[in-house]
Amino acid sequence: MSRNEELDNTNQKYLIAGLGNPGRGYKGNRHNIGFMVVDRLAEKYGVRLGRVQHKAITGEGRIKERPVILVKPQTFMNLSGDSVGPLVNYYKVPLENVLVIYDEIDLAFGTLRLRSKGGSGGHNGMKSIIQHLGQDFPRLRLGIGRPSGRMPPAAHVLRDFGKDEQPVLTELLDLAVEAVETFLVESIDLAMTRHNGVTGHNGAVGRE
Repeated sequence: MSRNEELDNTNQKYLIAGLGNPGRGYKGNRHNIGFMVVDRLAEKYGVRLGRVQHKAITGEGRIKERPVILVKPQTFMNLSGDSVGPLVNYYKVPLENVLVIYDEIDLAFGTLRLRSKGGSGGHNGMKSIIQHLGQDFPRLRLGIGRPSGRMPPAAHVLRDFGKDEQPVLTELLDLAVEAVETFLVESIDLAMTRHNGVTGHNGAVGRE
C-alpha cells in the first residue's frame, strides 16, 4: 500500500450504529445491546455523544485514527432506518464503511457474528435499515440467546440482563469493541475471520 493510499484510508469516514430503544426504561434490555457497544466505544475513545440529528444521538471522533460517527437511533427499534438511512446519506459514508450492531436471538448468549452483507434475519431494526440502504453493508450481531420455557421472543428481548449474566455481558461488549476496531483498521473480511464465533464464555471459542 502506498503512502497516499494509506492516508486516504485513514481519512475515509465510518458510521457505527448501535441499535436499541430510547428511554431509561429500556436501558438494560437485551434489545439495547447495540447501544451498549456504542457507549463503550464512546467512553474508550473520548467521543462525546451529545448531538441530536436525523432522529439520533450522534458523536464524531477518531477510533484507531479513523474518523468515525457513532450513532444511537432514537426512533425506537422498528424505525431505525428512518435515522440511519438519512445519516449515511448526510455524511456520504460508503456502505462498506457502515457497521450496524444489534442483538441476535438465534445466537447463543455471548457469541459474536459479523457479516459483510445480507438480509434482516427477521430483526425489525434491520428490516427498517435495509429498506433505506439495501443489504450491502456490514453488520455485527451479538447473541442474546432464546428464552427458556414459553416466554415469547418479543418479551425476552425487552428483559434486562440478569446479575448472573453480567460477567458474560461485560466480556461480550469488550469483544465487540475489539471486532469494531479490527473492522476499522483492517477490513470486514479480516474481522470476520478473526472474531466470528468468539464468545464471552471465559474466552471459549466455537464456530458454526
